[in-house]
Amino acid sequence: MSTATEPRTAGAAGRTAGTSRRGGLLWLVWRQNRGVALGLLALLLAGGIGMVVQGASMTAYLAQHDIAGCALFSPSPRCEGLQRAVEDFRAGYGKTFRLGQLLLVLLPALIGLFVGAPLLARELESGTHKVALTQSVGPLRWLTAKLALPAVLTAVTAAGLAAGYLWMWRSGGQETLGAYWYSDSGFMALGPVPVAQSLLMLATGTLVGLLLRRTIVAMVLTLGVSAALTLVFMNARQYLLPSVTTDFPHGGRVPDDSWVLWEGSLTTSGEHLPRGTCSAGPGVEKCLLSHHVDGGSYIVQHPAAHHWPLAWIEAGIALALAAVVTAVIYRVVRRQFG
Repeated sequence: MSTATEPRTAGAAGRTAGTSRRGGLLWLVWRQNRGVALGLLALLLAGGIGMVVQGASMTAYLAQHDIAGCALFSPSPRCEGLQRAVEDFRAGYGKTFRLGQLLLVLLPALIGLFVGAPLLARELESGTHKVALTQSVGPLRWLTAKLALPAVLTAVTAAGLAAGYLWMWRSGGQETLGAYWYSDSGFMALGPVPVAQSLLMLATGTLVGLLLRRTIVAMVLTLGVSAALTLVFMNARQYLLPSVTTDFPHGGRVPDDSWVLWEGSLTTSGEHLPRGTCSAGPGVEKCLLSHHVDGGSYIVQHPAAHHWPLAWIEAGIALALAAVVTAVIYRVVRRQFG
């Protein structure tokens, strides 16, 4: 009787062991990333709730004092005499608003530093990856499990915080807050940009950790790479879409929500005087007269309508780079571990 039941018992044990191995990898990844997951969840809840509450409070203040759309110096007759209310609004809500903005600006670097860089480096440095790879778990499956959870957590956290910030930014208004979309920090905190940048830095930090196999060194280098990528995006942003040139033969100005790239002088014949032709100094008036400039000007700008196209283009570039970096990670793991 015992002989008859032994095969069935052995088979059940094998199935249980197989299930345990399949579930064991996911459980192991969860346990290794549990602190990060809880930290990101806490950040999402605290930051998101704070932004929603702040946005609702700003909306109520604007309605109570009727200053929506009013800046400190506004040409609108409706805003006349309301500068004090605008000042009080900025004093009361500006610091908290910029704290939320700073959080999203720093989020990609924080993700790369504390999530990406240690993700593989810690295991490779300690040698604990060998345990997983010797339990009938292929290296690519191990890598996929290691990357999937942090990637989902990063995307959800960044998207939630970005949505909260967008609500807060729209509630306060660009003019009244003095926080325009084209500022470096404002652009980096709005829409899809912080989400894509966070995923890029997650992949970049993971690759750095994989190559260096030293957690602290990988974190330091990831921070440097994050700063370098931020500078590259900041300097390349204005070229992602063709700019718009507007002539003002008799004076004028573009709206405050337009991103002015540069201004130049307009000659009487309607030609654009190249930048730098008449440098500021004692002879500037004589120089302008010699080029037949009589007060006209032109402005090269990105209007407010360019905001979201620019944001999606930059986010698309960041996501494409993240995909390339992830492909390199898989290639390196395949080469190193077979």
